[in-house]
This record gives sequence, structure tokens and C-alpha cells, in this order.
Amino acid sequence: MGEIYSREQIAKVIETVEADDIINSIEEGFVAYSRGRVVVPPVGELIFKDPPGESHIKYGYITGDDYYVIKIAAGFYDNHKLGLPTNSGLVLVFNQKTGQLVSILLDEGDLTNIRTAAAGAVVARYLAPAKIERIGIFGAGYQGRMQLEYLKPVVKCQDVLVWGLNQEELNAYEDAMRPQGYQIQTTLEPEQVAASCNLIVTATPSQAPLLQADQIRPGTHITAMGSDTPEKQELGSEILAKADLVVADSIGQSRSRGEIFQGREAGVIDDSRISELGKVIVDPALQRSSEEQITVADLTGVAVQDIQICKLVSNALH
Repeated sequence: MGEIYSREQIAKVIETVEADDIINSIEEGFVAYSRGRVVVPPVGELIFKDPPGESHIKYGYITGDDYYVIKIAAGFYDNHKLGLPTNSGLVLVFNQKTGQLVSILLDEGDLTNIRTAAAGAVVARYLAPAKIERIGIFGAGYQGRMQLEYLKPVVKCQDVLVWGLNQEELNAYEDAMRPQGYQIQTTLEPEQVAASCNLIVTATPSQAPLLQADQIRPGTHITAMGSDTPEKQELGSEILAKADLVVADSIGQSRSRGEIFQGREAGVIDDSRISELGKVIVDPALQRSSEEQITVADLTGVAVQDIQICKLVSNALH
């Protein structure tokens, strides 16, 4: 039986790894995925209505690697009413050569949060405008904070406008991030974010669009990552029609979930207008080419991210 590691043990390992190294590892994973070196079966998921929640199973391996991983990650959005965290989960790490269980990572969803935030930073490297006037964050929860933290090595901007569902969670966000040197302002009006921010990150479980096409200014980049099931949507589909560049972390996954899935259903986009992130990373012709372009990245979360973050942790633990 493999070794069992607690959330606290995993956190101590992550503290020893530079954010840049995590971002670079996730970037390498996207490139390997788009080059066909990664085996990732379709996402397994359970969707719950009462109370609202979901559990995802993501798994796969990179050809020639030491490990393969199976991850279970859950999000139950009324847990705060019970004094419980929204996210939970674990990762099983196996030896790819023998199939033997190497470790059980009881991360409680932390590794998913980290690899998701790192993906946001990867996207910003290649699609964000050169000059960021202000960063806009939709979602005042843990992932909204993580997104800002992982943008720090990539984007030199400290001016941030955060949208949330209520002032209480916005105040908590401000209290958490101001000590890190950010100038935080908050709003309950989504259009205010679009009006003043040219790098926008959406990290919510919304099932109705938070932004519409007529609100998006030229030169804006949007990283949308909350819509990881067929029911969720953070962007009005016409935003994809308006965008100069639309990028998916996985074109295959985008056919069944995410903003691109919603855009397909609305008839405003097809594969001919979508680039895959791993290809964008290695091909400058697919990246932002002017400060006036509107760019959108739709991140539904790919198992290669879980593989990469678990490799970092497992190599440090063993």
C-alpha cells in the first residue's frame, strides 16, 4: 500500500516550490497534451441538485512518465452554511511501470486549486495585453485569491477590482489580499469590472452569464475557468463571437462543457475559430498580436494539470 500524505504535509512541500516552477510545469503539461503525448479519458462527474454540488473524476498519464494519477475533486456550494469548506478531494498516484500505488494525497482540493491558478498564469503569459491597466476578478472565494497570487510572477499590476456575491465575502477578500501589496477595490456590479479592467479572470460556479459582449472593451483579455460542467456559464456567448482569439485548454473537452460548449450551443463558434492552449504556447502566430485584440481563454481543467502538480509533490515526497 502506498504512503498516505495529509493536506498539511502536502502544503509544506508546496511551500518549498517556487510559483514559477509550478507555472512552468503546468505549461509543459499543456504542450505535451496538445502534442498528443497525454492519455486523458473523458471526465467522470456527478452533479447534485439539492444541495448543489459536483464531484469530478479526472485521470490520465503522460507517455514515458513515472506516474499515472486518478483524482477525485468535489465542490459543494452550500457548505459555508454548515461551517465546512466548499472543496474537498484526493489524488491517487500510481507507478506507471508497475501499476503499484505510490501515494494517496489527501489534499482536500488544494492541488486542484493550485494547478487551476497556475493555468491562469500560463494563459496570461501568452494572451494578456502587454500593459495591464487593472486586473478584474470575478469570484471572491479561495480560487479568486489564488488566481491573483499566481498572476504575480507574470503580470506586473497591483490594481485590482473584485466582484462578489455579497459585501461580506468581498471584505474578506480585501482583508486577505491587501497585506500582499494589492490595491483592492470591490464591487457588486459586474459591468464595473468590464469598464475598467483589461485582464479579467472569472472564477465562479455561475450558471448565468456575468458579462455580455457589449460590455467588453477592445484590448481586453478574459480567462474563464469557472464553467467546468455543461450547466455552468460565466460569459455571454456573443463574447466568443466578438473575440479575435478564442483558446481552449482542451478542444475535446470544450465540446461538452465550458464557455465554448455554450457558444457552440448558441451557434456562434465552431472548431475553426478555436486554438488549443498547448499549441498557442509554442506558436507565436497563435498568440496575441496587438493591444486592441479581444482574447478569451476557456479553461475547463485537464487531467494533465493534475499529473504535473502531483509529479512535483510526489518527487519531493519520495
